[in-house]
Amino acid sequence: MTTVPSGAAPAAAPSGQGVGPLLRAWREQRRVSQLELALRADSSARHISFIETGRSRPSEEMLLRLAEHLEVPVRERNALLLAAGYAPHYPETPLDDPALDALRAGMEQLIQGYEPYPAIVVDAMYNVQAANRGILMLLDGMPAHLLEPPLNAMRLTLHPEGLAPRIRNLREWRGHLLAQMERQIALHRSEPLRELYEEVAAYPVPEEEPGAEPAEPVPYFALPLQIEHEGRVLSFISSISTFNTPMDVTVAELAIETLLPADPATVKYLQSLVP
Repeated sequence: MTTVPSGAAPAAAPSGQGVGPLLRAWREQRRVSQLELALRADSSARHISFIETGRSRPSEEMLLRLAEHLEVPVRERNALLLAAGYAPHYPETPLDDPALDALRAGMEQLIQGYEPYPAIVVDAMYNVQAANRGILMLLDGMPAHLLEPPLNAMRLTLHPEGLAPRIRNLREWRGHLLAQMERQIALHRSEPLRELYEEVAAYPVPEEEPGAEPAEPVPYFALPLQIEHEGRVLSFISSISTFNTPMDVTVAELAIETLLPADPATVKYLQSLVP
């Protein structure tokens, strides 16, 4: 299982220096010049320069407009506002709050409707917020310590006692997941996410069995997850969806991953499980 080009994360502004260094760090990571950003935001390069050097304090509206054009994540937009002396613009509502009842119900209906194919909802730390029976099927037989809350998709997938020994193309899939985490770290500048990355990247990778013959080539259109289940090798293509124009930090950081069968044998087997 698995949620922006990779690159180094913007350096955090030193404490007390205000919004300018933060804004400049995001602009430089996005590789946008002051002039280009000014044209996008209907401003001037001089005004952008003054904001970045602390000679001018941007209005709340201007700061949100700049963040929008730089594709700054919602959580980090709040950080920019705070650094400029404004209140956060986007709430962070707990997922179990009654205000998100409709959202939770919709996600549950979506992933259940995807059965018998696996589907899962994760947050920014890859903690599992919801999963359907297709996912539970793949997790059958996992050790209890990996199933303790908070259930983490990256640990479940890459831990040597988790799914890793069952994944036929572990080296390729592991590389894909670690690259995905690197992109998320660059995007969100999250220290907890970096710690999770360092943990799962340090998990041992089993040596390939000597004399093992490579699997017969299949014309996949994307890197598949090839995983053993009850003596069969199932192949899936991962697809990740997020919410469009979220106005809440929690909602902005949710991702729905669905595993699409990648070959006719996987389709036939999963459909045979349907009563």
